[in-house]
Amino acid sequence: MTDTLLDRPAQRTGPSRTYEVRTFGCQMNVHDSERISGLLEGSGYRPAEDGQTPDLVVFNTCAVRENADNRLYGNLGQLKSIKAAREGMQIAVGGCLAQKDQNTVLEKAPWVDVVFGTHNIGSLPTLLERSRHNAEAELEILESLETFPSTLPTKRETVHSGWVSISVGCNNTCTFCIVPSLRGKEKDRRPGEILAEVQALVDDGAVEVTLLGQNVNTYGVEFRDRGAFAKLLRACGEIEGLERVRFTSPHPASFTDDVIDAMAETPNVMPQLHMPLQSGSDRILKSMRRSYRSSRFLSILDKVRERMPRAAVTTDIIVGFPGETEEDFEETMRVVEESRFASAFTFQYSPRPGTPAAEFEDQLPKEIVQERFERLLALQDRICAEENQKLLGTDQELLVTADSGSKFEQTGRLSGRAPDHRLVHFSLPDGAEQPRPGDFVTVPITRAGKTHLIADPEPHQYSLRRSRAGDAWDRRQADSCGVGTTQVTGDTPAAVSLGMPSMRPAGSIQV
Repeated sequence: MTDTLLDRPAQRTGPSRTYEVRTFGCQMNVHDSERISGLLEGSGYRPAEDGQTPDLVVFNTCAVRENADNRLYGNLGQLKSIKAAREGMQIAVGGCLAQKDQNTVLEKAPWVDVVFGTHNIGSLPTLLERSRHNAEAELEILESLETFPSTLPTKRETVHSGWVSISVGCNNTCTFCIVPSLRGKEKDRRPGEILAEVQALVDDGAVEVTLLGQNVNTYGVEFRDRGAFAKLLRACGEIEGLERVRFTSPHPASFTDDVIDAMAETPNVMPQLHMPLQSGSDRILKSMRRSYRSSRFLSILDKVRERMPRAAVTTDIIVGFPGETEEDFEETMRVVEESRFASAFTFQYSPRPGTPAAEFEDQLPKEIVQERFERLLALQDRICAEENQKLLGTDQELLVTADSGSKFEQTGRLSGRAPDHRLVHFSLPDGAEQPRPGDFVTVPITRAGKTHLIADPEPHQYSLRRSRAGDAWDRRQADSCGVGTTQVTGDTPAAVSLGMPSMRPAGSIQV
Protein backbone atom coordinates (compact mmCIF):
# COMPACT_ATOMS: atom_id res chain seq x y z
CA MET A 1 0.00 0.00 0.00
CA THR A 2 1.82 3.10 -1.22
CA ASP A 3 -0.40 5.75 0.31
CA THR A 4 -1.09 5.49 4.04
CA LEU A 5 -4.32 6.27 5.81
CA LEU A 6 -2.30 8.40 8.22
CA ASP A 7 -1.89 10.88 5.37
CA ARG A 8 -5.65 11.22 5.02
CA PRO A 9 -7.79 13.62 7.03
CA ALA A 10 -9.82 11.94 9.76
CA GLN A 11 -13.25 13.30 8.97
CA ARG A 12 -16.88 12.29 9.13
CA THR A 13 -19.58 13.88 7.02
CA GLY A 14 -22.98 13.65 8.68
CA PRO A 15 -24.07 11.03 11.18
CA SER A 16 -23.51 7.91 9.09
CA ARG A 17 -20.32 5.91 9.33
CA THR A 18 -18.07 5.50 6.30
CA TYR A 19 -16.56 2.25 5.03
CA GLU A 20 -14.01 0.83 2.62
CA VAL A 21 -13.86 -2.77 1.35
CA ARG A 22 -10.52 -4.25 0.27
CA THR A 23 -10.69 -7.46 -1.70
CA PHE A 24 -8.09 -10.15 -2.24
CA GLY A 25 -8.72 -13.16 -4.47
CA CYS A 26 -11.00 -14.48 -7.18
CA GLN A 27 -14.27 -13.38 -8.76
CA MET A 28 -16.23 -15.07 -5.99
CA ASN A 29 -14.54 -12.75 -3.50
CA VAL A 30 -15.29 -9.73 -5.68
CA HIS A 31 -18.93 -10.78 -5.83
CA ASP A 32 -19.00 -11.29 -2.06
CA SER A 33 -17.55 -7.80 -1.61
CA GLU A 34 -20.43 -6.34 -3.59
CA ARG A 35 -22.73 -8.08 -1.12
CA ILE A 36 -20.75 -6.72 1.82
CA SER A 37 -21.05 -3.19 0.41
CA GLY A 38 -24.78 -3.66 -0.09
CA LEU A 39 -25.23 -4.91 3.47
CA LEU A 40 -23.28 -2.01 4.93
CA GLU A 41 -25.13 0.64 2.95
CA GLY A 42 -28.42 -1.00 3.89
CA SER A 43 -27.33 -0.57 7.52
CA GLY A 44 -26.63 3.14 7.11
CA TYR A 45 -22.95 3.15 6.16
CA ARG A 46 -21.74 5.12 3.17
CA PRO A 47 -18.61 4.73 1.05
CA ALA A 48 -15.57 6.68 2.18
CA GLU A 49 -14.66 9.45 -0.20
CA ASP A 50 -11.26 9.63 -1.87
CA GLY A 51 -8.73 10.92 0.63
CA GLN A 52 -11.00 10.24 3.60
CA THR A 53 -10.06 7.87 6.41
CA PRO A 54 -12.97 5.41 6.72
CA ASP A 55 -14.69 4.56 9.99
CA LEU A 56 -14.66 0.91 8.92
CA VAL A 57 -12.22 -1.10 6.82
CA VAL A 58 -13.35 -4.58 5.75
CA PHE A 59 -10.85 -7.07 4.35
CA ASN A 60 -12.41 -9.79 2.20
CA THR A 61 -9.63 -12.34 1.96
CA CYS A 62 -8.32 -15.21 -0.13
CA ALA A 63 -6.49 -18.28 1.16
CA VAL A 64 -5.46 -19.93 -2.10
CA ARG A 65 -1.82 -18.86 -1.96
CA GLU A 66 0.63 -18.28 0.86
CA ASN A 67 1.28 -14.63 0.06
CA ALA A 68 -2.39 -13.90 0.82
CA ASP A 69 -1.57 -14.37 4.52
CA ASN A 70 1.41 -12.04 4.33
CA ARG A 71 -0.52 -9.34 2.50
CA LEU A 72 -3.41 -9.40 4.94
CA TYR A 73 -1.30 -9.24 8.09
CA GLY A 74 0.93 -6.61 6.52
CA ASN A 75 -2.11 -4.44 5.82
CA LEU A 76 -3.46 -5.02 9.31
CA GLY A 77 -0.11 -3.97 10.76
CA GLN A 78 -0.24 -0.72 8.82
CA LEU A 79 -3.73 0.00 10.19
CA LYS A 80 -2.84 -0.58 13.86
CA SER A 81 -1.55 2.92 14.61
CA ILE A 82 -4.20 4.53 12.42
CA LYS A 83 -6.96 2.81 14.37
CA ALA A 84 -5.35 3.75 17.70
CA ALA A 85 -5.36 7.41 16.66
CA ARG A 86 -8.95 7.39 15.39
CA GLU A 87 -11.63 6.90 18.01
CA GLY A 88 -14.40 4.55 16.95
CA MET A 89 -12.66 3.13 13.89
CA GLN A 90 -13.32 -0.56 13.26
CA ILE A 91 -11.58 -3.29 11.25
CA ALA A 92 -13.29 -6.47 10.05
CA VAL A 93 -11.70 -9.51 8.38
CA GLY A 94 -13.81 -11.95 6.38
CA GLY A 95 -13.51 -14.40 3.51
CA CYS A 96 -11.52 -17.59 3.02
CA LEU A 97 -8.50 -16.65 5.13
CA ALA A 98 -10.76 -15.73 8.04
CA GLN A 99 -12.56 -19.05 7.66
CA LYS A 100 -9.19 -20.85 7.70
CA ASP A 101 -7.34 -18.92 10.42
CA GLN A 102 -10.29 -18.09 12.72
CA ASN A 103 -8.76 -17.30 16.16
CA THR A 104 -5.33 -16.83 14.58
CA VAL A 105 -6.48 -13.52 13.09
CA LEU A 106 -7.15 -12.08 16.54
CA GLU A 107 -3.99 -13.63 17.98
CA LYS A 108 -1.84 -11.98 15.31
CA ALA A 109 -3.84 -8.74 15.12
CA PRO A 110 -5.80 -8.20 18.37
CA TRP A 111 -6.82 -4.73 17.20
CA VAL A 112 -9.23 -6.33 14.70
CA ASP A 113 -12.86 -5.88 15.80
CA VAL A 114 -14.73 -8.53 13.79
CA VAL A 115 -13.75 -11.83 12.16
CA PHE A 116 -16.43 -13.53 10.05
CA GLY A 117 -16.31 -16.45 7.62
CA THR A 118 -17.48 -17.35 4.14
CA HIS A 119 -20.77 -18.78 5.38
CA ASN A 120 -22.13 -15.82 7.37
CA ILE A 121 -21.52 -12.64 5.37
CA GLY A 122 -25.01 -11.48 6.29
CA SER A 123 -24.04 -11.28 9.98
CA LEU A 124 -21.43 -8.54 9.46
CA PRO A 125 -23.55 -5.46 10.41
CA THR A 126 -24.76 -7.21 13.58
CA LEU A 127 -21.24 -8.30 14.54
CA LEU A 128 -19.94 -4.75 14.06
CA GLU A 129 -22.66 -3.29 16.27
CA ARG A 130 -22.12 -5.97 18.91
CA SER A 131 -18.37 -5.28 18.92
CA ARG A 132 -19.01 -1.55 19.41
CA HIS A 133 -21.50 -2.16 22.18
CA ASN A 134 -19.38 -4.71 24.06
CA ALA A 135 -16.05 -2.97 23.34
CA GLU A 136 -14.46 -6.28 22.41
CA ALA A 137 -13.68 -8.33 19.33
CA GLU A 138 -16.38 -10.54 17.81
CA LEU A 139 -15.50 -13.84 16.11
CA GLU A 140 -18.19 -15.80 14.30
CA ILE A 141 -17.29 -18.60 11.91
CA LEU A 142 -20.03 -20.96 10.73
CA GLU A 143 -19.27 -24.37 9.26
CA SER A 144 -22.19 -24.36 6.84
CA LEU A 145 -23.88 -21.74 4.68
CA GLU A 146 -26.19 -19.40 6.61
CA THR A 147 -27.75 -17.56 3.66
CA PHE A 148 -27.02 -17.94 -0.04
CA PRO A 149 -24.94 -14.84 -0.85
CA SER A 150 -27.07 -13.77 -3.79
CA THR A 151 -30.10 -13.34 -1.53
CA LEU A 152 -28.26 -10.52 0.27
CA PRO A 153 -28.42 -6.88 -0.86
CA THR A 154 -25.72 -5.80 -3.24
CA LYS A 155 -23.98 -2.67 -4.42
CA ARG A 156 -22.56 -3.22 -7.89
CA GLU A 157 -19.37 -1.37 -8.65
CA THR A 158 -19.95 -1.63 -12.42
CA VAL A 159 -23.23 -0.41 -13.87
CA HIS A 160 -22.95 -2.27 -17.16
CA SER A 161 -21.86 -5.67 -15.78
CA GLY A 162 -22.95 -7.92 -12.95
CA TRP A 163 -21.98 -11.15 -11.20
CA VAL A 164 -24.50 -13.88 -10.47
CA SER A 165 -23.63 -16.87 -8.29
CA ILE A 166 -25.21 -20.07 -9.54
CA SER A 167 -23.55 -22.23 -6.87
CA VAL A 168 -21.18 -22.03 -3.94
CA GLY A 169 -18.72 -24.61 -2.67
CA CYS A 170 -17.01 -27.47 -4.47
CA ASN A 171 -17.23 -31.28 -4.41
CA ASN A 172 -13.77 -31.87 -5.88
CA THR A 173 -10.79 -32.97 -3.77
CA CYS A 174 -7.79 -31.41 -5.55
CA THR A 175 -4.78 -32.00 -3.32
CA PHE A 176 -3.49 -28.42 -3.65
CA CYS A 177 -6.77 -26.63 -2.99
CA ILE A 178 -8.15 -25.45 0.32
CA VAL A 179 -11.36 -23.96 -1.11
CA PRO A 180 -13.70 -26.96 -0.47
CA SER A 181 -12.84 -26.95 3.24
CA LEU A 182 -13.49 -23.18 3.44
CA ARG A 183 -16.57 -22.81 1.25
CA GLY A 184 -18.05 -26.27 1.81
CA LYS A 185 -19.74 -28.75 -0.49
CA GLU A 186 -21.43 -27.48 -3.63
CA LYS A 187 -24.85 -25.96 -3.14
CA ASP A 188 -26.85 -25.02 -6.24
CA ARG A 189 -29.45 -22.32 -6.64
CA ARG A 190 -32.66 -23.11 -8.46
CA PRO A 191 -32.69 -21.92 -12.10
CA GLY A 192 -35.69 -19.65 -11.52
CA GLU A 193 -33.86 -17.75 -8.76
CA ILE A 194 -30.80 -17.28 -10.97
CA LEU A 195 -32.78 -16.08 -13.97
CA ALA A 196 -34.77 -13.71 -11.78
CA GLU A 197 -31.54 -12.15 -10.52
CA VAL A 198 -30.19 -11.87 -14.06
CA GLN A 199 -33.42 -10.17 -15.14
CA ALA A 200 -33.17 -7.76 -12.20
CA LEU A 201 -29.64 -6.83 -13.23
CA VAL A 202 -30.78 -6.23 -16.81
CA ASP A 203 -33.70 -4.13 -15.57
CA ASP A 204 -31.14 -2.10 -13.60
CA GLY A 205 -29.13 -1.38 -16.76
CA ALA A 206 -26.64 -4.25 -16.99
CA VAL A 207 -25.90 -5.57 -20.46
CA GLU A 208 -23.33 -8.17 -19.36
CA VAL A 209 -23.60 -10.91 -16.73
CA THR A 210 -20.99 -13.41 -15.54
CA LEU A 211 -22.28 -16.64 -13.99
CA LEU A 212 -20.11 -17.69 -11.06
CA GLY A 213 -19.35 -21.01 -9.41
CA GLN A 214 -16.33 -22.97 -8.21
CA ASN A 215 -17.28 -25.55 -10.85
CA VAL A 216 -20.10 -24.16 -12.98
CA ASN A 217 -20.49 -27.21 -15.20
CA THR A 218 -21.47 -29.46 -12.30
CA TYR A 219 -24.34 -27.07 -11.64
CA GLY A 220 -27.55 -29.07 -11.23
CA VAL A 221 -26.02 -32.10 -9.53
CA GLU A 222 -27.76 -31.17 -6.29
CA PHE A 223 -31.18 -31.37 -7.93
CA ARG A 224 -30.16 -34.21 -10.27
CA ASP A 225 -30.13 -32.46 -13.63
CA ARG A 226 -26.76 -32.94 -15.28
CA GLY A 227 -27.81 -30.82 -18.24
CA ALA A 228 -28.82 -27.88 -16.08
CA PHE A 229 -25.90 -25.62 -16.91
CA ALA A 230 -26.37 -25.86 -20.68
CA LYS A 231 -30.09 -25.18 -20.16
CA LEU A 232 -29.23 -22.17 -18.01
CA LEU A 233 -27.01 -20.70 -20.73
CA ARG A 234 -29.76 -21.12 -23.30
CA ALA A 235 -32.30 -19.54 -20.93
CA CYS A 236 -30.02 -16.51 -20.54
CA GLY A 237 -30.20 -16.19 -24.31
CA GLU A 238 -33.92 -15.51 -24.03
CA ILE A 239 -33.51 -12.47 -21.76
CA GLU A 240 -34.15 -9.32 -23.77
CA GLY A 241 -31.51 -6.65 -23.26
CA LEU A 242 -28.84 -9.08 -22.03
CA GLU A 243 -26.11 -8.73 -24.64
CA ARG A 244 -23.18 -10.63 -23.15
CA VAL A 245 -23.11 -13.76 -20.99
CA ARG A 246 -19.90 -15.17 -19.54
CA PHE A 247 -19.15 -17.83 -16.94
CA THR A 248 -16.29 -19.00 -14.74
CA SER A 249 -14.94 -21.47 -13.93
CA PRO A 250 -15.62 -24.89 -15.43
CA HIS A 251 -13.70 -28.09 -14.65
CA PRO A 252 -12.30 -30.08 -17.61
CA ALA A 253 -13.43 -33.39 -16.10
CA SER A 254 -17.08 -32.26 -16.07
CA PHE A 255 -17.14 -30.29 -19.30
CA THR A 256 -19.70 -31.78 -21.69
CA ASP A 257 -20.63 -31.30 -25.32
CA ASP A 258 -24.06 -29.89 -24.48
CA VAL A 259 -22.34 -26.88 -22.91
CA ILE A 260 -20.25 -26.35 -26.04
CA ASP A 261 -23.42 -26.56 -28.15
CA ALA A 262 -25.20 -24.08 -25.88
CA MET A 263 -22.28 -21.66 -26.15
CA ALA A 264 -22.13 -21.91 -29.92
CA GLU A 265 -25.90 -21.68 -30.45
CA THR A 266 -26.77 -18.92 -27.95
CA PRO A 267 -25.90 -15.56 -29.53
CA ASN A 268 -25.30 -13.64 -26.32
CA VAL A 269 -22.96 -16.26 -24.81
CA MET A 270 -19.53 -14.87 -25.59
CA PRO A 271 -16.79 -16.79 -27.46
CA GLN A 272 -14.62 -17.02 -24.37
CA LEU A 273 -13.73 -19.93 -22.13
CA HIS A 274 -11.67 -20.07 -18.97
CA MET A 275 -10.50 -23.69 -18.65
CA PRO A 276 -8.04 -24.41 -15.79
CA LEU A 277 -5.25 -26.74 -16.94
CA GLN A 278 -3.10 -26.69 -13.75
CA SER A 279 -0.53 -29.06 -15.31
CA GLY A 280 0.15 -30.69 -18.65
CA SER A 281 1.69 -33.77 -17.07
CA ASP A 282 -0.68 -36.69 -16.63
CA ARG A 283 1.39 -37.93 -13.71
CA ILE A 284 1.12 -34.59 -11.91
CA LEU A 285 -2.59 -34.28 -12.75
CA LYS A 286 -3.10 -37.64 -11.05
CA SER A 287 -1.13 -36.46 -8.02
CA MET A 288 -3.28 -33.31 -7.96
CA ARG A 289 -6.43 -35.49 -8.11
CA ARG A 290 -7.50 -33.69 -11.24
CA SER A 291 -9.72 -36.32 -12.85
CA TYR A 292 -8.77 -35.64 -16.48
CA ARG A 293 -5.63 -36.03 -18.53
CA SER A 294 -3.93 -33.74 -21.04
CA SER A 295 -5.46 -35.50 -24.05
CA ARG A 296 -8.94 -34.92 -22.63
CA PHE A 297 -8.13 -31.26 -22.02
CA LEU A 298 -6.89 -30.71 -25.57
CA SER A 299 -9.86 -32.52 -27.06
CA ILE A 300 -12.23 -30.10 -25.29
CA LEU A 301 -10.38 -27.14 -26.80
CA ASP A 302 -10.56 -28.76 -30.24
CA LYS A 303 -14.34 -29.15 -29.93
CA VAL A 304 -14.77 -25.58 -28.67
CA ARG A 305 -12.76 -24.14 -31.56
CA GLU A 306 -14.53 -26.33 -34.10
CA ARG A 307 -17.85 -24.78 -33.04
CA MET A 308 -16.45 -21.31 -32.25
CA PRO A 309 -13.30 -20.72 -34.32
CA ARG A 310 -12.64 -17.28 -32.81
CA ALA A 311 -13.06 -18.34 -29.18
CA ALA A 312 -10.42 -17.11 -26.75
CA VAL A 313 -9.36 -19.67 -24.15
CA THR A 314 -7.66 -18.71 -20.89
CA THR A 315 -6.35 -20.93 -18.12
CA ASP A 316 -4.71 -21.42 -14.71
CA ILE A 317 -1.38 -23.24 -14.36
CA ILE A 318 0.59 -24.27 -11.27
CA VAL A 319 4.37 -24.55 -11.60
CA GLY A 320 6.49 -26.56 -9.18
CA PHE A 321 3.89 -28.91 -7.75
CA PRO A 322 5.53 -31.45 -5.39
CA GLY A 323 7.31 -34.16 -7.36
CA GLU A 324 7.25 -32.25 -10.65
CA THR A 325 10.24 -33.34 -12.75
CA GLU A 326 11.77 -31.56 -15.71
CA GLU A 327 9.93 -34.06 -17.93
CA ASP A 328 6.64 -33.19 -16.23
CA PHE A 329 7.28 -29.50 -16.74
CA GLU A 330 8.11 -30.04 -20.41
CA GLU A 331 4.73 -31.74 -20.78
CA THR A 332 3.10 -28.58 -19.42
CA MET A 333 5.07 -26.51 -21.92
CA ARG A 334 3.92 -28.83 -24.72
CA VAL A 335 0.25 -28.57 -23.79
CA VAL A 336 0.50 -24.77 -23.44
CA GLU A 337 2.06 -24.55 -26.90
CA GLU A 338 -0.73 -26.67 -28.38
CA SER A 339 -3.51 -24.90 -26.47
CA ARG A 340 -2.68 -21.39 -27.71
CA PHE A 341 -4.13 -19.67 -24.67
CA ALA A 342 -5.17 -16.04 -25.03
CA SER A 343 -3.79 -15.55 -21.53
CA ALA A 344 -2.82 -17.66 -18.54
CA PHE A 345 -2.77 -17.08 -14.81
CA THR A 346 0.41 -18.84 -13.74
CA PHE A 347 1.25 -19.55 -10.12
CA GLN A 348 4.23 -20.94 -8.29
CA TYR A 349 3.04 -23.74 -6.03
CA SER A 350 2.86 -22.82 -2.37
CA PRO A 351 1.82 -25.38 0.28
CA ARG A 352 -1.40 -24.56 2.07
CA PRO A 353 -1.82 -26.03 5.55
CA GLY A 354 -4.71 -28.45 5.60
CA THR A 355 -4.24 -29.69 2.03
CA PRO A 356 -2.80 -33.14 1.18
CA ALA A 357 -0.14 -31.68 -1.11
CA ALA A 358 1.33 -29.67 1.77
CA GLU A 359 2.32 -32.99 3.36
CA PHE A 360 3.96 -34.44 0.25
CA GLU A 361 7.65 -35.13 0.84
CA ASP A 362 9.03 -34.12 -2.55
CA GLN A 363 8.60 -30.33 -2.29
CA LEU A 364 10.71 -28.52 -4.90
CA PRO A 365 13.44 -25.97 -4.16
CA LYS A 366 12.43 -22.38 -4.75
CA GLU A 367 15.12 -21.76 -7.35
CA ILE A 368 13.90 -24.63 -9.56
CA VAL A 369 10.30 -23.46 -9.33
CA GLN A 370 11.32 -19.89 -10.16
CA GLU A 371 13.35 -20.94 -13.21
CA ARG A 372 10.48 -23.01 -14.60
CA PHE A 373 8.01 -20.26 -13.85
CA GLU A 374 10.05 -17.78 -15.87
CA ARG A 375 10.30 -20.19 -18.80
CA LEU A 376 6.55 -20.71 -18.80
CA LEU A 377 5.91 -16.97 -18.65
CA ALA A 378 8.20 -16.40 -21.62
CA LEU A 379 6.39 -19.06 -23.63
CA GLN A 380 2.93 -17.76 -22.79
CA ASP A 381 3.96 -14.15 -23.48
CA ARG A 382 5.07 -15.20 -26.96
CA ILE A 383 1.82 -17.06 -27.58
CA CYS A 384 -0.27 -14.12 -26.34
CA ALA A 385 1.53 -11.77 -28.71
CA GLU A 386 1.15 -14.17 -31.65
CA GLU A 387 -2.56 -14.73 -30.98
CA ASN A 388 -3.18 -11.00 -30.62
CA GLN A 389 -1.40 -10.35 -33.92
CA LYS A 390 -4.02 -12.50 -35.66
CA LEU A 391 -6.64 -9.88 -34.79
CA LEU A 392 -4.92 -7.03 -36.64
CA GLY A 393 -7.32 -5.49 -39.14
CA THR A 394 -10.41 -7.10 -37.65
CA ASP A 395 -13.37 -5.03 -36.51
CA GLN A 396 -14.29 -5.51 -32.86
CA GLU A 397 -17.38 -4.33 -31.00
CA LEU A 398 -16.20 -3.16 -27.59
CA LEU A 399 -18.15 -2.74 -24.39
CA VAL A 400 -16.74 0.55 -23.10
CA THR A 401 -15.53 0.47 -19.50
CA ALA A 402 -15.04 3.32 -17.04
CA ASP A 403 -11.40 2.41 -16.42
CA SER A 404 -9.34 3.98 -19.18
CA GLY A 405 -6.04 2.42 -18.14
CA SER A 406 -2.86 3.73 -16.58
CA LYS A 407 -1.69 5.56 -19.72
CA PHE A 408 -4.87 7.54 -20.36
CA GLU A 409 -3.21 10.86 -19.52
CA GLN A 410 -0.48 10.26 -22.10
CA THR A 411 -2.50 8.59 -24.87
CA GLY A 412 -6.06 9.80 -24.39
CA ARG A 413 -7.28 6.33 -25.29
CA LEU A 414 -10.38 4.86 -23.69
CA SER A 415 -10.80 1.16 -22.93
CA GLY A 416 -13.25 -1.58 -23.75
CA ARG A 417 -13.65 -5.33 -23.85
CA ALA A 418 -14.07 -7.30 -27.06
CA PRO A 419 -16.59 -10.16 -27.21
CA ASP A 420 -13.80 -12.62 -26.39
CA HIS A 421 -12.93 -10.39 -23.39
CA ARG A 422 -9.64 -9.11 -24.77
CA LEU A 423 -8.74 -5.66 -23.51
CA VAL A 424 -8.67 -2.98 -26.22
CA HIS A 425 -7.48 0.61 -25.78
CA PHE A 426 -9.04 2.83 -28.45
CA SER A 427 -8.82 6.44 -29.52
CA LEU A 428 -11.63 8.69 -30.69
CA PRO A 429 -11.34 10.21 -34.17
CA ASP A 430 -11.61 13.99 -34.33
CA GLY A 431 -15.21 15.03 -33.95
CA ALA A 432 -16.42 11.57 -32.92
CA GLU A 433 -19.20 11.28 -30.38
CA GLN A 434 -17.97 10.36 -26.90
CA PRO A 435 -19.11 6.97 -25.58
CA ARG A 436 -20.21 6.41 -22.01
CA PRO A 437 -19.25 3.37 -19.92
CA GLY A 438 -21.70 0.69 -20.99
CA ASP A 439 -22.00 1.93 -24.58
CA PHE A 440 -20.63 -0.10 -27.49
CA VAL A 441 -18.14 1.07 -30.10
CA THR A 442 -16.97 -0.78 -33.21
CA VAL A 443 -13.35 -0.15 -34.18
CA PRO A 444 -10.60 -1.85 -36.22
CA ILE A 445 -7.60 -3.33 -34.40
CA THR A 446 -4.52 -1.41 -35.55
CA ARG A 447 -1.83 -2.66 -33.14
CA ALA A 448 -1.31 -5.68 -30.92
CA GLY A 449 0.75 -6.22 -27.80
CA LYS A 450 1.00 -9.28 -25.58
CA THR A 451 -1.49 -8.04 -22.98
CA HIS A 452 -3.81 -5.77 -24.93
CA LEU A 453 -4.88 -4.50 -28.35
CA ILE A 454 -4.86 -0.96 -29.75
CA ALA A 455 -7.47 0.61 -32.03
CA ASP A 456 -6.80 4.00 -33.61
CA PRO A 457 -9.66 4.30 -36.12
CA GLU A 458 -10.17 6.80 -38.89
CA PRO A 459 -13.46 8.73 -38.69
CA HIS A 460 -15.21 6.40 -41.14
CA GLN A 461 -14.01 3.32 -39.18
CA TYR A 462 -15.60 4.32 -35.88
CA SER A 463 -19.20 3.71 -34.90
CA LEU A 464 -20.97 4.20 -31.58
CA ARG A 465 -24.01 2.32 -30.29
CA ARG A 466 -25.50 3.95 -27.23
CA SER A 467 -26.98 1.47 -24.78
CA ARG A 468 -29.27 1.11 -21.78
CA ALA A 469 -26.14 0.55 -19.69
CA GLY A 470 -24.78 3.92 -20.80
CA ASP A 471 -28.11 5.49 -19.83
CA ALA A 472 -27.84 3.80 -16.42
CA TRP A 473 -24.31 5.17 -16.01
CA ASP A 474 -25.63 8.66 -16.75
CA ARG A 475 -28.32 8.23 -14.10
CA ARG A 476 -25.80 7.07 -11.51
CA GLN A 477 -23.58 10.07 -12.28
CA ALA A 478 -26.54 12.39 -11.88
CA ASP A 479 -27.60 10.75 -8.61
CA SER A 480 -24.10 11.16 -7.19
CA CYS A 481 -23.71 14.72 -8.56
CA GLY A 482 -21.06 13.47 -10.96
CA VAL A 483 -20.20 14.91 -14.35
CA GLY A 484 -22.46 13.91 -17.22
CA THR A 485 -21.90 11.87 -20.32
CA THR A 486 -18.32 12.95 -20.99
CA GLN A 487 -16.69 11.72 -17.79
CA VAL A 488 -15.41 8.35 -18.91
CA THR A 489 -12.61 8.20 -16.35
CA GLY A 490 -14.83 8.78 -13.31
CA ASP A 491 -15.08 6.38 -10.38
CA THR A 492 -13.05 3.36 -11.42
CA PRO A 493 -15.12 0.18 -11.10
CA ALA A 494 -14.02 -3.35 -10.47
CA ALA A 495 -12.73 -4.77 -13.72
CA VAL A 496 -14.24 -8.04 -14.87
CA SER A 497 -11.41 -10.55 -14.93
CA LEU A 498 -10.72 -14.23 -15.24
CA GLY A 499 -9.18 -16.99 -13.20
CA MET A 500 -7.80 -16.00 -9.82
CA PRO A 501 -5.58 -12.97 -10.36
CA SER A 502 -3.89 -11.15 -7.53
CA MET A 503 -5.83 -8.29 -6.00
CA ARG A 504 -4.31 -4.89 -5.31
CA PRO A 505 -4.67 -4.26 -1.58
CA ALA A 506 -5.45 -0.57 -1.79
CA GLY A 507 -8.79 0.83 -2.85
CA SER A 508 -12.28 -0.56 -2.90
CA ILE A 509 -12.93 -3.85 -4.65
CA GLN A 510 -10.24 -3.64 -7.27
CA VAL A 511 -8.95 -6.43 -9.48
